[in-house]
Amino acid sequence: MAIDTPATRPHPVDPDCETAGGPTPVSSSAAMPASGAGSFPEMGMSTQAVHAGEPRQKAEGSISTPVFSASTFTFESTAALLRFVEGHDEREEYGRYGNPNEKSVERKLAALDAAESAILYSSGMAAIVGLLMSKLSSGDEVIFFDQCYHRSREFCVKHLARFGVKTHQVKTGDFEAMEAAINANTRMLISESPTNPHLTSIDIEQFVAVGKAHEVETLIDATLATPFNIRPIELGVDYVLHSATKYLGGHNDLLAGVICGSAEKLEPVRQLRGILGSINAPQNLYLLERGLKTFALRMERHNANGQAVAEFLNSHPRIEKVYYPGLPSHPSHAIASSQMKGFGGLITFLVRDADWRQTAKVIDAVKLPRIAPSLGGVESLIEQPLVMSYFNYSPEDRQRFGISDNMIRMSCGIEDTADLIADLDQALKVSLDD
Repeated sequence: MAIDTPATRPHPVDPDCETAGGPTPVSSSAAMPASGAGSFPEMGMSTQAVHAGEPRQKAEGSISTPVFSASTFTFESTAALLRFVEGHDEREEYGRYGNPNEKSVERKLAALDAAESAILYSSGMAAIVGLLMSKLSSGDEVIFFDQCYHRSREFCVKHLARFGVKTHQVKTGDFEAMEAAINANTRMLISESPTNPHLTSIDIEQFVAVGKAHEVETLIDATLATPFNIRPIELGVDYVLHSATKYLGGHNDLLAGVICGSAEKLEPVRQLRGILGSINAPQNLYLLERGLKTFALRMERHNANGQAVAEFLNSHPRIEKVYYPGLPSHPSHAIASSQMKGFGGLITFLVRDADWRQTAKVIDAVKLPRIAPSLGGVESLIEQPLVMSYFNYSPEDRQRFGISDNMIRMSCGIEDTADLIADLDQALKVSLDD
């Protein structure tokens, strides 16, 4: 056997018996279900959430995917190892490059997003960092819409800049400004849809058209929408990002992130993840797969609660303004309605004539939502962005990012709609009396 030729040995074996380059493309890609794994492209979202990506018959007849807690995976012989490194056997080798729990969940997430492939990370931030680090080099430039998660902005503006990558920010939804900012060094256009916390929906087809016209890749963070409400891959986006900590996991008990896209585009991203080591733990992956089983059912309630609570707040005399794409009063309502199946459970609103302390009294008076960051879990959460996320920012920066003192962000869980509305109603009254 000519085992030393590049053609038959795609990556070297290092002294720890750990293949330095990780699995070969054939074994690392989650583009297609593994042999025997479920694929249900013509079936509904709930059916896919339950069955997609999983083999019909699992180890020992278990109906749920067993937790594979091994850090390394053994080979019965040198011949078996050679079959793997030559790309003939699809299996696991070392935990930093992959895990059976990971592969199962990646296939399911790819199916839900109508993507060829998916890569799981330890968190949503790890996912966007991993993607950008694999795609950008010194001298490259990216363009952001200015409404975005503040940590995503911080990573690009502060940290990527140290490596010679320049970030441009343009007004959200201003495609003329985006096109004007594109030059020969531009490598990626980045947006959320809807955005956090103003819940602006982006015209994704126009976003894609700008990218394609200039041969620039596109990334949409669809965490707030989820694949239940919109699938940007079907609209031509190159990469879709989710913080799976939120609606996909759904129970406020895990951290995870995922990038979805084509197998070809994601393969170098996967290879870099194997070097950086930003993987997730098998126990977390088990929880994520279990959470995904009820994903579609939960999203139906999140959508219903979000719409009903937003309508209640929009008609309440103590509320100055409500940001929710399901309301006709939202500036991007028409775009959202044309693209989205539902509008999610996140609502941002302003308390009329309130300073930050009076706004905090409303939050302190609620009884059902817990005061906490994050969103998308079965429990409703509430927070004041000024205090929770922007406390250390200057007033000028808060004004620039649209974070006002009287702003509240609420993530509607799956509680009964009437109870959430009654609780908000009493909180608004009690805080006024105080």
